[in-house]
Amino acid sequence: MSFNQSIRPITMEEKNNHLIIGGCDTVELAKKYGTPLYVIDEATIRGICKEYKQAFAGYKNIKMMYASKALCTSAITRILDDEGFGFDTVSAGEIYTVYKSGVDMSKVLFNGNNKSVSELELALNYKVGRISVDNFYEAELLNDLAEKRGITTDILLRITPGIECHTHNYIQTGQIDSKFGFDLSQVDSIITLILNKYKHLNLRGLHAHIGSQIFELQSYHDEVDILVKEISRINSKFNIKLNEMNIGGGLGVKYTQDDTPPSVIELAKAVTSAMTKYSTEIPTIYIEPGRSIISTSGITLYTIGSSKQIPNGRKYVAIDGGMADNPRPSMYQAKYTAQVANKVMNNDTEIFTIAGRYCESGDILIESIKLPKLEAGDILCVYNTGAYNYSMASNYNRVEKPAMVLVNNSQSDIIVYRETLDDLISHDNIPDRLSKND
Repeated sequence: MSFNQSIRPITMEEKNNHLIIGGCDTVELAKKYGTPLYVIDEATIRGICKEYKQAFAGYKNIKMMYASKALCTSAITRILDDEGFGFDTVSAGEIYTVYKSGVDMSKVLFNGNNKSVSELELALNYKVGRISVDNFYEAELLNDLAEKRGITTDILLRITPGIECHTHNYIQTGQIDSKFGFDLSQVDSIITLILNKYKHLNLRGLHAHIGSQIFELQSYHDEVDILVKEISRINSKFNIKLNEMNIGGGLGVKYTQDDTPPSVIELAKAVTSAMTKYSTEIPTIYIEPGRSIISTSGITLYTIGSSKQIPNGRKYVAIDGGMADNPRPSMYQAKYTAQVANKVMNNDTEIFTIAGRYCESGDILIESIKLPKLEAGDILCVYNTGAYNYSMASNYNRVEKPAMVLVNNSQSDIIVYRETLDDLISHDNIPDRLSKND
């Protein structure tokens, strides 16, 4: 079974009625660091990285890029760099994080549909390896910035291949009606501009991304088919040699027992088999997994608080977190699996709805889950929260963001400190005219 096909991290164990991760007792982690608490299992991250490399080992021109938007911290970046991955970044913050973590910036791609001038300048200053140009405005802007520096920068063109994979509408990115990339009908126009006018842009290949949480391998096969044919057509028409193809990421993971994502090996077969039928020179393929690298490695620990029984209805149990530390259920009805960390062996169960602490009726983490009878002080462990939880977290209701710890070989280390109340007001400012009189 592939790592992305497991709900729980690979080191998860059950001992003495408690859940253990990375050799660390989750109940003791909650006591030591407080809750809500993000916990990342290092062994699971490294395991999935090795699985990706092994799955694509038969394709000689493959480059692994981690999609930083899934979870970007200095420690996570250091681990991915150690495993030989490059980085797909989408903001100055992500570029700066990988730069300060000591990454070889030639292994970094800068992607996004509305990059600011300051972000592009930062990317040029730090010498990122590739910039994925998303639109006509950006092409002109980037060329001007490179010209002022007297340099030429390597780029890919992001295109929308017209593939609508079956995932939530909010995380589809490859369909024709998308805010991302050039429509295929616009490709010749932008290439003509690059070749004849934008002399400081060095076009290396094409970039596409079809979505996230994808279970359909045919979507990847179709994407590769479109990209290879388009590169061949461009090379023939313009007498140039594009030899790079970025297919994005998006492989799904198993959040619940109903989810059936394909394995990493199956993904590799789908991609490489789509390449073998072409006689043209095989280009370098970039692949950008994010969720499937980091999601399964992460859990979130919460402390149970209040409860409410609706007469002849459901029973709500509240946790000390919710939509601010995990907005996915509120945003697009994401579903999760959970266990009670301190009552693993208890068989006296009820059906609960796990509610968040925030002032929104829609702040429901999990609907109708069977768990051992819950009491205030119990520790709830929610699985598969490594991706898009911390990275999308907010300070809604002026609540501090949780801490994050990394566990490995029975050791736990803080990799993101819990915010304090002073952190919350650290960027506030009261104008002098509002100051209270002495």
